[in-house]
Amino acid sequence: MKNNWMFLFIALPYFLIAQSLSTKGQLWIGGLNGNNTPANQPSLEMSIGYIPTVSFYNDMHNDRLFDVELAYRVEQYYSGNSLLLYNFEPHRLWMRFSNQTIEARLGLQKITFGPAQMLRSLSWFDSFDMKDPTGQTDGVDALRLQWFPSNSFAIWSWIVRNEQGVVSYGGRGEFSTHIGEWGITVHHDPTDTLQMIGQTGTWFDQRHNRMALDFRYDGIIGLWNENALIFSKGKNIMLVTIGADFTLPVASGILIMTESILTNSSNKNSDRVYTAFMASMPLGMIHQVMFIAQLDWKEEKKYNYLRWSATYDRYSLNFIASISPKRSAYKAIDYLLPKTAAGFGTNFQLMFIYNY
Repeated sequence: MKNNWMFLFIALPYFLIAQSLSTKGQLWIGGLNGNNTPANQPSLEMSIGYIPTVSFYNDMHNDRLFDVELAYRVEQYYSGNSLLLYNFEPHRLWMRFSNQTIEARLGLQKITFGPAQMLRSLSWFDSFDMKDPTGQTDGVDALRLQWFPSNSFAIWSWIVRNEQGVVSYGGRGEFSTHIGEWGITVHHDPTDTLQMIGQTGTWFDQRHNRMALDFRYDGIIGLWNENALIFSKGKNIMLVTIGADFTLPVASGILIMTESILTNSSNKNSDRVYTAFMASMPLGMIHQVMFIAQLDWKEEKKYNYLRWSATYDRYSLNFIASISPKRSAYKAIDYLLPKTAAGFGTNFQLMFIYNY
């Protein structure tokens, strides 16, 4: 919180001289009914969230731009009349300087990269989930520099500060060729406390390094691959994602996508393979249906997700049905599992989203 107030203090003078000021936001209200709730909890859950955002910028000479964005996230989750979660925290607090070839951004920001969309070996700093109709992702406190020497080549570098105040750093190179788009990423993290690395499901409790190579080809069939190696003195983990998509020429077009991820650890009997399948079809100008199925081959767990969305200029209605393994299917003690029905058993959910 101290860093947030310091950021606001630094940004205040730029508010006063800003050439342009804009506001936007997202409000969502949802209800969920599930048949596999924690003990002594009702089957009905409610959620409400709001992210107001203020942005301002100053145009400078020679195509230079300075801009700032501030956003806070407020959300509450209820199980019956009981409050499950209350969250009030910064969502985005960053300032940026950019010109035609360089961009420097400092503060709480989104850092995401890699071509995979469902089973992502490179989800190191974000929480993006295709099944979330809000499309939001967490940010990280970082200084990120990007250099664009040409239209086919870009270099990233970053310094990230975690919640414990530990600083890690890394970089990424992206380049385009006639056969596709490539990315090479490295990162060093001196953190020695237990942490999950992004959405990879990978836990590390010691300082480590990360190296990755990714590739995407766009043709009649889209193909992509992510390869990540996370290693330290006592532990090595490899993650490999392969994916493909194709649009069937049926009606308005049916997009089908599949991804598989292999995780391999230096520990014995630790190989895991997951496969996901997605199909999405627009129904006219407003409606869309999306289905996602995911399979954990080792644990023989299946996850199914179906969403119908009606999207208008400023708001959308989302009807969601999902079937997942029950709480008893997991080896973890029940009180260690999330205190919600979401993600367990059969769920029906309705979510209203308003954007302005």
